[in-house]
Amino acid sequence: MDVSIIIPTYNRLWSLPKTVESCRNNKCAVELIVIDDGSTDGTMDWLRQQNGIVILQQTNRGKCWAVNRGFAIAKGKYIKFLDSDDGLAVGAIDEQFAIAEGNSSDIVVSGYTLVDENGKQLSQQAWVACDDFIAQQLGECDSSHYSAYLFKKSFIEDIPHRPDFAFRDDRLFVIEAALKHPKVNVHNGCALVHTSHTKSKLQLNRGMQKAVQDYQHLNIYKNILAQLAEKGELTERRKKASVKALWPLCCWIARHDLEDSVSLFEWIKQLDPDFKIPDKGLTGFLYKSIGVNNTHRLLKIKRSF
Repeated sequence: MDVSIIIPTYNRLWSLPKTVESCRNNKCAVELIVIDDGSTDGTMDWLRQQNGIVILQQTNRGKCWAVNRGFAIAKGKYIKFLDSDDGLAVGAIDEQFAIAEGNSSDIVVSGYTLVDENGKQLSQQAWVACDDFIAQQLGECDSSHYSAYLFKKSFIEDIPHRPDFAFRDDRLFVIEAALKHPKVNVHNGCALVHTSHTKSKLQLNRGMQKAVQDYQHLNIYKNILAQLAEKGELTERRKKASVKALWPLCCWIARHDLEDSVSLFEWIKQLDPDFKIPDKGLTGFLYKSIGVNNTHRLLKIKRSF
């Protein structure tokens, strides 16, 4: 088997058939593995009527558990992870597979096309060339979407999707892969068709779930930067790349806990003593005139009305 495509799904019968169809008609040998994470919308009934799909079913335990189960039985030399509300561009699997085989790649990266629920193209993001894959994944520049990547299975066998970081598992997964210094090759196109829709998404949370997501995101950076420092690989460039992701996170965390946002800002200044708050307009003026703590306090009061 050349490629295994692992598709976790939960109550997305409205999009799953289109996702599955986008994975068919390849020249290389492709295995489709769909893991139903306890859907209640008829997903299993539909799956049982399809040909050419390896089906797994579990009680609702979350995406990480589903993906790990699919990976455990995958027979492909290469792995593609795909959400059940997205799709693949025509010919993308064959093109990425050919690049991987021709260059002994650990990862073949690509860009993505953003479409709406009706399939109308909204934008395209080509792969951004960058000579430091770790810095790119930490936030230096756009790093596409991990469903646009093709991974060599043997390279990622020791990197599971981690349930304790479930809201940010794909981000952690790719950063952990980057830390292994993969041989990366570029697919010059947009392998992924990423759908923007109004229905539920794991990454779009509110209230308590949003707070958990933010702290999971922060802990990823704490853990990864500590690993880089221990290995002597936490360069100034990678510190600055991290700060680009940590500053927005600091503002989001301020909605939950002002003290934690101040602590995070202090860490940002340690990582980059020359850091300048990028915000413009009134918010930028407030940061400069009354400081981060007082600005976040004022904004929190404003949101409460």
